Amino acid sequence: MNPITSLGELIKQAISKFMSAPGVDKNVVEELIRGIQRALLVSDVNVELVMKLSEKIRERALTEKVPPGISKKDQMIKIVYEELVALLGEKPQKIAIDKSKQYVIMVVGIQGHGKTTTVAKLANYLKKLGYSVGVVCADTFRTGAYEQLKQLLEGKNIPVYGLPGEKDAVAIALKGVEYISKEQKCNVILIDTAGRHKDQQSLMLEMKALEEKIKPNEIMLVLDGTIGQQAGVHAEAFHKATPIGSIIVTKMDTSAKGGGALSAVAATGAKIKFIGTGEGLEDIEVFNPQGFIGRLLGIGDIEGLLERIRIAELEFSEERLKSFTSGTFTLEDFVRQLKEMRKLGPLKKILSKLPLPGIPNIPEEELDKVETQIDKWSAIILSMTPEERRNPHIIDSSRIRRIARGSGVTERDVKNLLQQYNLSKRMMKAMKRTPWKLPKHIPAKELEG
Repeated sequence: MNPITSLGELIKQAISKFMSAPGVDKNVVEELIRGIQRALLVSDVNVELVMKLSEKIRERALTEKVPPGISKKDQMIKIVYEELVALLGEKPQKIAIDKSKQYVIMVVGIQGHGKTTTVAKLANYLKKLGYSVGVVCADTFRTGAYEQLKQLLEGKNIPVYGLPGEKDAVAIALKGVEYISKEQKCNVILIDTAGRHKDQQSLMLEMKALEEKIKPNEIMLVLDGTIGQQAGVHAEAFHKATPIGSIIVTKMDTSAKGGGALSAVAATGAKIKFIGTGEGLEDIEVFNPQGFIGRLLGIGDIEGLLERIRIAELEFSEERLKSFTSGTFTLEDFVRQLKEMRKLGPLKKILSKLPLPGIPNIPEEELDKVETQIDKWSAIILSMTPEERRNPHIIDSSRIRRIARGSGVTERDVKNLLQQYNLSKRMMKAMKRTPWKLPKHIPAKELEG
């Protein structure tokens, strides 16, 4: 087996075996966990990390209630997906740099991992985002680093500072930051540091000295995505010398192994912010943990699965469902359920996928009206007395005026809430005569706004 592609392939094999099992019991769950463990360990993910991850998956598998209409298998895939995503950071890291202030990024890493090329890629990327960017070459070990940066960024209107022949990296960095900031008027400054000395200790001492003198706003670690377990070792060594704030993983195209990225995150606690996907200057992108894990699991419609489960997880307890179908739900129940459903996307698209009686006949403008009124309705309910919430039929004109004043809305808004509430009660009563259930699949693309 090719070790470079083993992580994704082994995880897919474990998932495939689990999905083909005739049923789901404790033994089948344990077999899935063992399959994921093998995949991660073969791919050089840290053993301690694998054990922690396994325990979280096991605990959730044994304790979480399966939503109505969802299979235990789908629930397990969701758990595995969410735990792997949580490890890497649930959402892409934001690029939040104040353009009015100086922001220094010190880029560290071992020679051969693509550090200097990555510095150029990052500078070009930030320039395209509208930042004023400059680069300082403080790599005194590799003689061609300065010339390489100049060549890579030629014609990009990104100044590059260097002092060929100077051996004091700290002095170069300090002078470079001052030059780029004051002379070139750039507020984002990237510092390319040395990647290798004759011994690792001197390299780490230099990184520590640079960090102490420059006081960068962020330290980014560049790691080769194909080096496996060594990624965690390198990451931990750099992190002990200088606190790593974020990670850039290179060679994350089809040749990337992936396990090293997981190990690096575990070793530093820092999240992956960017990935390099090729040799070109444009081949850098913000890292998307969800997409990465989705590809590892080999599930093309992972988002569709997640949306289906999220719909099933709407807060419909057995008692509340009974009250809805009997038409005895309260105003608070009505608004709470609408707010829960709105989390999944536009109400008109969510409701159109649920086989509720009468939904197809509701004009779109009415559903749009509900969408814009939900937050107002919450304020209106807070201005009601407990008796009015339980028995809204007692709300007359004088009560409507008082409620409107108390919630800061118009009387029309209060009347609109009562009208929609009564309409929903009539619809839900009809459900007693028309059995329904949540659909098994709602494609994510149909839920997008």
